[in-house]
Amino acid sequence: MFDLKVINSVLQEMEEDRGIPRERMIDAIEQSLATAYKKEFGKRGQIVTCEFDMDSGTTVFNQIKIVVDESMLKPEPELNEDGEPIAVEDEDEAEEDENGIKKVRFDEEKHIMIDTAKMIKKDVELGEELVFPLEAKDDFGRIAAQTAKQVIMQKIREAEKESALAEFGQKAGDIIVGHVQRFERGNLYVDLGRVTAIMPYEEQIPGERFKPGERIRAILLAVEETPRGIFLKLSRSHPDFLVALFTTEAPELQTGAVEVKAVAREAGARSKIAVSAVDEHIDPVGSLVGQRGVRVSTVMSELGGEKIDIIEWSPEPIEFLEDALSPAQVLEIRIESEPDEETEERGHAIAEVASDQQSLAIGRGGQNVRLAAKLTGWKIDIVSANTGEDLAEADADGH
Repeated sequence: MFDLKVINSVLQEMEEDRGIPRERMIDAIEQSLATAYKKEFGKRGQIVTCEFDMDSGTTVFNQIKIVVDESMLKPEPELNEDGEPIAVEDEDEAEEDENGIKKVRFDEEKHIMIDTAKMIKKDVELGEELVFPLEAKDDFGRIAAQTAKQVIMQKIREAEKESALAEFGQKAGDIIVGHVQRFERGNLYVDLGRVTAIMPYEEQIPGERFKPGERIRAILLAVEETPRGIFLKLSRSHPDFLVALFTTEAPELQTGAVEVKAVAREAGARSKIAVSAVDEHIDPVGSLVGQRGVRVSTVMSELGGEKIDIIEWSPEPIEFLEDALSPAQVLEIRIESEPDEETEERGHAIAEVASDQQSLAIGRGGQNVRLAAKLTGWKIDIVSANTGEDLAEADADGH
């Protein structure tokens, strides 16, 4: 009935390519054959199991009966005028009595009374499962074969879900390497080998284009279990991707000698990253820049030339605000109001710059001051030193 060579070949392929254990696949085959047997030859309520011998290809079908006594049974159902049982919702569901004991309706196809069971096995106990061999059958019909196929596919999907969870469940926040599969409705589908991940449109860097089969790096933003399987969400625009890239390039970040305190990013255009050193003898900015700028250049290249400002974080607001507005040089920072933790009000500062620094401080389209506000969490106004005129303002929300 079974071509063992083909079955073994499929099992090996599923184990190597999809990470599904051989034992799980054999279990899926046995369950599918049991389901098909019951559909074709069994009775309602029967518990049918199958044992499949991978050496000989033979199948053994058994019926399982659970040992019960009167204390475990529901009372007989009420009868209608015609003497027929009145239908009750969830008839097959077990219900608990006042002592917490689950009671079931007796079904001779799945239950056996303990007195009868003791004639078969003297030391049998309540709740024990007795095995009764069924007649061997191999002439499954078309419907039964289709049922078996559905059960196997369901088990494969369940096993694939578990395999993907085991492989990627602990990798959220890590950089993942895959190959572009296709672009559909704005979403980028990335082949990760055993599973396909999705990079939504909003998680892509504006202007970036990839061809099918092209290698791509992204951060694994989320791993979610859904009814359809495992949903892996990738991102290249998230600030964490920028941090992860620097972490791969700078050993100081990997060891914790340098910490990233804040990140503000407008993907594909410009980013600002504030860093601090745990060891005062380490230059945090130099750690990320690298010798002759090799580290920051590598990250910028990965991001398609996105400009990156690396500044040293400071607990002093005035110093931090000045550095955050780089590459512009600030003449003076005036604190208008301090942050209020109770009301969650942001701090408000005015940065005074010389006329030749105005364009740098504000940036194209207000980008520089906007990113500085995001980085520091302060509302920042830019004013001219010559006229005192307000040139630009921005807060942490990017307005």
